[in-house]
Amino acid sequence: MFESLQEGLSSAFRSLRGRGKLSEANMRDVLGQVRTALLEADVSLPVVKDFIARVSEQALGERVLKSLDPGQHLVGFIHQELINLMGPVDSSLHLRGPQTVLMLCGLQGSGKTTTCGKLGRMIDKRGRKPLLVAADLQRPAAIRQLEVLGEQLGLPVYTEVEATDPVKVCQNAVKHAKTIGAEIVILDTAGRLHVDDELMAQLGRIDRRIEPEQIYLVVDGMTGQDAVNSAKAFNEALELDGLIMTKLDGDARGGAALSVKAITNVPIKFIGTGEHLDEIEEFRPEGMAERILGMGDIVGLAQKAHEEFDQEEMQKQEERLRKGQFTLDDFKKMLGQTKKLGPLNKVMKMIPGMGGMTEAMGDADVEGDMQRLVGVIDSMTPDERRNPSSTIDTSRRRRIAAGAGVEAHEVNQLVKQFDDMAKLMQKMAGMGIRERMKMMRDISKQGMADPSGRLSSKKASTGKRMTPKERAKAKKLRDKEARRKKRGKNRPPGNGKPPGK
Repeated sequence: MFESLQEGLSSAFRSLRGRGKLSEANMRDVLGQVRTALLEADVSLPVVKDFIARVSEQALGERVLKSLDPGQHLVGFIHQELINLMGPVDSSLHLRGPQTVLMLCGLQGSGKTTTCGKLGRMIDKRGRKPLLVAADLQRPAAIRQLEVLGEQLGLPVYTEVEATDPVKVCQNAVKHAKTIGAEIVILDTAGRLHVDDELMAQLGRIDRRIEPEQIYLVVDGMTGQDAVNSAKAFNEALELDGLIMTKLDGDARGGAALSVKAITNVPIKFIGTGEHLDEIEEFRPEGMAERILGMGDIVGLAQKAHEEFDQEEMQKQEERLRKGQFTLDDFKKMLGQTKKLGPLNKVMKMIPGMGGMTEAMGDADVEGDMQRLVGVIDSMTPDERRNPSSTIDTSRRRRIAAGAGVEAHEVNQLVKQFDDMAKLMQKMAGMGIRERMKMMRDISKQGMADPSGRLSSKKASTGKRMTPKERAKAKKLRDKEARRKKRGKNRPPGNGKPPGK
């Protein structure tokens, strides 16, 4: 998500490095690069024009041109304008009274039914009881899909398999919600392959009869400006309260997310960041702007950690750290907690200063390396996990390596890494979140951190991946070199001719 835009903006900012002061011509050249980056990210042309005009007005001021660090000023202006472009956003669900009805609508294939399940899970995690309603009678598999999601999540689902009137289904569902004590009713309405009068008329009837408190449009972030156009059409018919943008974890260039608020005045309330049912986030313009500029999103990461981590277990670990009792068992539990946040590469991009490390890691199998690390810890005795550096000798190291299926030197490497980490964790105990993040940034700058938790001493990728053509060429050269060496070994001494010739 936003990778091409992030790369384009980074290139523009790099051109400012080393320049103490800028001329107006140089600054206009940089802003031209920013404009190109936005257009290539599929941001709407009118939005780009307004955005560049606002940034230019500030960036071409005398104070900035004479500044000792004009690059920082420009990044600050773009950061603030990105926030203004996507916000402000009220991410609350406006849950009122004993019962609140939320209505989801959208085109087929936008991820509407899956989003219904994600919202239900999120509401359930917050201590409110939801009811999912299968009101999509157009797509035969939609009802069964929602039932399966309900079973996976342990949430009630209201269905009427033989029904033909979605309005009646919604009315009956609201009555049913009262009987089972459900506080939030989420309507999964029908979609179409494209916007048409029949679809809008059906949704309009549900809106008038049910009077939902909030109407959300689910849009596919990968459709680019088509997502903006469909948002305009739905908003004119229904007066939307917000958007839920899905599939922002794939190859979406991000232009729709940057354009839709400015064009429709409908805010993005939530974003889908993956296929799993826990991969939905409240949309924060500040966090999104920071991610676009490669600054991470530490607030968003902290919120997700608070929701997903076992707070009681975290408190116990904190107390043990303060007493200097950090062990490999604690480290293993920390790895388990971290996995709840999602893929490690994605988590690292949310930590300021760590995003570049994901590129440096290249194709490294981070999750696989973490599993191997856990395997090594599991092969140790309780005493070895408590005091690894003082108890693990050569024979124990060989035994642990055999049990985990790794080389003995990898066990030794883990023990050394753990000693360094234990000292670091004890130093961080009692620090606030800002102090801890600052320390992590300092460590990453010094090249001391290995966030992948890798056991092997494999070289990290440079981040520059070879194309299939380049890989084939490299293999051809390796094979040629191997044949040359083989011929050299088989060649007789001297001039290569048999003796006596």
